[in-house]
Amino acid sequence: MARETPDPATETALERLIWPLRLTWVGLWAERLARAFWPVWTILITTLAALVFGLQDLLPLDWVRGGLAVAGLGALVALGLGLRGFRRPSRADALGRLDASLPGRPISSMIDQQAIGTADPWSRAIWQAHRARMAERAAQARAVPPDLRLARRDPFALRYVALTALVVALMFGSVWRLGSIAGLGPGGAEAMVGGPSWEAWAQPPGYTGKPSLYLNEIDTPDVTLPVGSRVQVRLYGEVGDLGVTETVSGRPVGEPVPGPAQDFDVRQTGSITIDGQGGRAWRVMALADAPPAVSTEGEMSREADGRMKLAFSAQDDYGVTGGRAVIALDLAAVDRRFGLVAEPEPREPVTLDLPLPISGNRAEFSETLVDDLSKHPFANLPVVLNLTVTDAAMQEGSSPTLKVVLPGRRFFDPLASALIELRRDLLWTAANGPRTAQILHAITHSPEGLFRNERAFLRTRVLMRRLDAEAATLTPTARDEIAEQLWEIALMVEEGDLASALEALRRAQDRLDEAIRNGASPDEIQKLMDEMREALNNYMRELAEEAQRNPDQQQSENRQTMEMSGDQLQEMLDKLQELMEQGKMAEAAELMEMMRQLMENMQVTMGEGQGQGPGNQAMRDLSETLRDQQGLSDDSFQQLQRGPNGEPRGGEQPGEGEGQDGRSLADRQRDLKNRLNGMNDSQLPGAGSERGESGRRSLDDAGRAMEEAERALRDGDLPGALDRQAEAMESLREGMRDLGEAMAEEQRQQNGQGEGEAFGRADPNSQRDPLGREPGETGRIGSDRNMLQGEDVYRRAQDLLDEIRRRSGDLTRPEIERDYLRRLLDMY
Repeated sequence: MARETPDPATETALERLIWPLRLTWVGLWAERLARAFWPVWTILITTLAALVFGLQDLLPLDWVRGGLAVAGLGALVALGLGLRGFRRPSRADALGRLDASLPGRPISSMIDQQAIGTADPWSRAIWQAHRARMAERAAQARAVPPDLRLARRDPFALRYVALTALVVALMFGSVWRLGSIAGLGPGGAEAMVGGPSWEAWAQPPGYTGKPSLYLNEIDTPDVTLPVGSRVQVRLYGEVGDLGVTETVSGRPVGEPVPGPAQDFDVRQTGSITIDGQGGRAWRVMALADAPPAVSTEGEMSREADGRMKLAFSAQDDYGVTGGRAVIALDLAAVDRRFGLVAEPEPREPVTLDLPLPISGNRAEFSETLVDDLSKHPFANLPVVLNLTVTDAAMQEGSSPTLKVVLPGRRFFDPLASALIELRRDLLWTAANGPRTAQILHAITHSPEGLFRNERAFLRTRVLMRRLDAEAATLTPTARDEIAEQLWEIALMVEEGDLASALEALRRAQDRLDEAIRNGASPDEIQKLMDEMREALNNYMRELAEEAQRNPDQQQSENRQTMEMSGDQLQEMLDKLQELMEQGKMAEAAELMEMMRQLMENMQVTMGEGQGQGPGNQAMRDLSETLRDQQGLSDDSFQQLQRGPNGEPRGGEQPGEGEGQDGRSLADRQRDLKNRLNGMNDSQLPGAGSERGESGRRSLDDAGRAMEEAERALRDGDLPGALDRQAEAMESLREGMRDLGEAMAEEQRQQNGQGEGEAFGRADPNSQRDPLGREPGETGRIGSDRNMLQGEDVYRRAQDLLDEIRRRSGDLTRPEIERDYLRRLLDMY
């Protein structure tokens, strides 16, 4: 066969493949070297990481030499296995890999020669066209990257572990420590020609934030190191050629320090000397860590909710790590009167953690300690307070002793304040149990005008009975439980029954008035002002809802009227706050009394013509049932008060005392239960609606409570009967509220929305006063047309009677006013 003439296109294509072929060849070398020798460099990198970390300076010399021998032997074995399995890549291998990466293996096709048909010009032309096409494909060749993945050969990723260890060693270790290897073998000092014969490092404590010092590079004779710095000295060469003398660690002078590796801490100012050829000496100034300091800033203050607030500042040269406030009772400063006459029970001081900055520098900062200790026995008593801070060296710094009255929540209601004082006496010592029970008897003996919250009174009576039974043998656990109940009752008395917007408003007025008269702090007055604004808004919203439920259809639309809107009331509140901010407390008290009178006389004028139909009749029956239940509860309470411990008079059986109509309390309770259960469900409003069904469920709850009250009355359990009667009245109120809303919704659907309420309407052509009242017969203020219908009738009447009784007993009021109030009481 004649030799085929080289094709110019093929030659050009092969010339272009030189660099891709070379790079592919290099990749094959890297690939086979990595697969054959990865155990070798893994062992070497691991050993290097250990040496950079300085393990040779920490472990015994024999261990270090043994470890290096094992590492060297392992590296030699891995090297032998690698050489045995290594195959040197050839140019043909690289060309074959490059050709395999191209479609159709064009490089092989270009190198091949035509076997048959060489004499046929058409066959040669086809062959040349084929080679030209393969040359075009080969011109697109790129170097094939090597496959360096070793996961199958290294399933535990040991190579990555070694690399990670080396990176960490380089970050936290020192490459200078590799020099200590020279001193491990015999004649190491001679092998280190021109190199260091010793090395020394000084590492300050980590909390100082100061860097480590390589003492070989410090030529100055004076060195300043923080106390607690760790000095490490490594001596190389023959034993005895070099020595170390130091007076900074506090060891006895002249005591020999054996061994080529020496570590000691800087405890005092002194010197460090490396004796021998090439040695050096330093005068070390030990920089002592100053203890931290803390001090209070300003006086301890009280937040509106009773929390204590104390600003303080702390300093330390390297940073404060912690702090605490210790509060102990200042017994010498306590006013030992009343319940504090007895010796107090020992109590551990209160310890609070001081707040520290979350981020930033703690070398100098200011923070505020805020905590609520209102329920602690030390609250509102003289205490001594000490602030203490610590640094990283566990040194402590304390502030001067601060003598203050520990802030706690203030109670402005006199009854709530008395209950809190009883709680304080009980926590002072359990021996005050009988005295506390006696005072509770006095408080609950005549509750009229004192307890405005029925639940608070009932809970106080139950608590009084428990204290009577356990006062002589009061355990700490029982004492703490009673103290917690006294706290809850005081809160109930102070904050009032929030279910009633009017009661909440009156309560807010009383508390604000008491705060003004007793000189409360601005924060406390502001909090009470906010509560009064909220209570006023809730009350006016209730008035609006009441007006929607009972739209006024009688007043003429064209009548000229005067109105007092909610905005005008808010203006009065703003004026009141302005007077208090200006310090005009007398004028503020006068305006407060004016607002009180206005709030008592505020009402919604309602028209006649309402109350026609079965729904309204049912609401009136429920209102009458609620009124009778309240009267029955009052009679039950009066019978409970007869005689010591609630025993009835004479020979009456408990629960069988007669009322004004001659029937027993149990029979009257049974009749009320039957009256409630006998109401026709079809006559109740809101059948099928969510509010209507909720009201009916509340009435069912009231019926069950009445049944339990009847059973308690027949069994002579008057306290239990009072509890059940209170539940029945509350369920009745809830049911009437839901049914009233359901009825109002029905009326709105039938007749459209009613007209809104008008506060304080006054017709200049009529005899109405500016608060919308008309004079009634027999000289009474108001008329039956303006009486509220529904659940609030009896409660508001009771509230008015309670207020009249309170004012009639106020000796500061004029005698003529008290006579008038007493005549009102005689009338009703």
